[in-house]
Amino acid sequence: MALSLALIILFALLFGRFFKKLKLPALLGMLLIGIMLGPYGFDLISQDILNISSDLRMIALIVILIRAGLGIKKETLKKVGIPAVKLSFIPGLMEGTAVIFAAMYLLKFEFVEAGILAFIIAAVSPAVVVPQMLTFIEQQKGAKKGIPTLVLTGASVDDVVAITIFSAFLSIYGGQQVNILRQILNVPLAIFLGIVLGTLISLFLIYIFKKYHIRDTKKALLLLSFGILMNSVEHLLEGIVPIATLLGIMVIGFVIQERYSILGDRLSTKFNKIWIFAELMLFVLIGAEVNINLAFESGLIGLVIIFLGLTARSIGVLLSLVGTHLNIKEKAFCVLAYTPKATVQAAIGAIPLAAGVASGELILALAVLSIVVTAPLGAVAIKAAGKHWLSDDSGLINQ
Repeated sequence: MALSLALIILFALLFGRFFKKLKLPALLGMLLIGIMLGPYGFDLISQDILNISSDLRMIALIVILIRAGLGIKKETLKKVGIPAVKLSFIPGLMEGTAVIFAAMYLLKFEFVEAGILAFIIAAVSPAVVVPQMLTFIEQQKGAKKGIPTLVLTGASVDDVVAITIFSAFLSIYGGQQVNILRQILNVPLAIFLGIVLGTLISLFLIYIFKKYHIRDTKKALLLLSFGILMNSVEHLLEGIVPIATLLGIMVIGFVIQERYSILGDRLSTKFNKIWIFAELMLFVLIGAEVNINLAFESGLIGLVIIFLGLTARSIGVLLSLVGTHLNIKEKAFCVLAYTPKATVQAAIGAIPLAAGVASGELILALAVLSIVVTAPLGAVAIKAAGKHWLSDDSGLINQ
């Protein structure tokens, strides 16, 4: 296990540096080395690490979400309010609907199977999107209009919608009685409870941090631990009470930054350092989940379905931005920022197969293909578009 960890760190740093030299996102190098070192490549990663891969990836995702919350300003959120709400569900629903019809027509799937596939594929990847949006926030690219925050906020809720609908379709397939209205209402309820729980935790932590003298490093570890506990609560209450914990984790960082900004800035610095290691683990282990052979098995039809879904998603993004002050290039940036798939697809792509869904293997193949196609292309497109299409607002005092 120790040797595997050393290989992951060494090769991820090396490939990340190499891809940066090529003017490409470092995460592409990490994804690639994950594929190469993983069980579908040279199989050099210990099974012990692979067994806890999902937990390690979740911890890394929690790190970046806390960091995201600490980087969001209330003024910027006010700018992006309504468009962010629209971006959280319109693009995903449009992509899911398009994939349902495409799967029914091209793959001859039954409606419920098509729905299961659609809302695995429909989720955008916070692992790919959030780090790049944070980079733009730090560089104050598009800061005046709050574009990176707009994408970051909308994308964090997009997953909640997709996973909720996926769970409903999977329950219907399993013969469970599913109340459709309740499932629909679960989405705003999950968002509300996530925000409330995140706010309560952050206020409790602020009280503790003000009352007791604790080193900033220990404060960062406490914050991370509460994020992990919050995510665990979601799994404990699964099927009972829906909680959008990933959104709530962002709220923890946001409230600390708003209520105790001096500490928020110091904690942000700490999480920037923690992210150096967490980033390596996140993207290498996502890469290790990718079965390239399985991805190719879905063939040309799989690519067509993914393309149709992304086309519908892009139209949804543009519809969500109607009435905003964004120009054509800025809207195009938002479209590209909403294309990468990785986190959700790697996490739940195999669930239908394990649950005995007839087309489970093909669904998994399409989920893997969506990662292979959209994660690298989306990451490159986001970096290039952000650099050339977002205004440089570094002269602003506040983002």
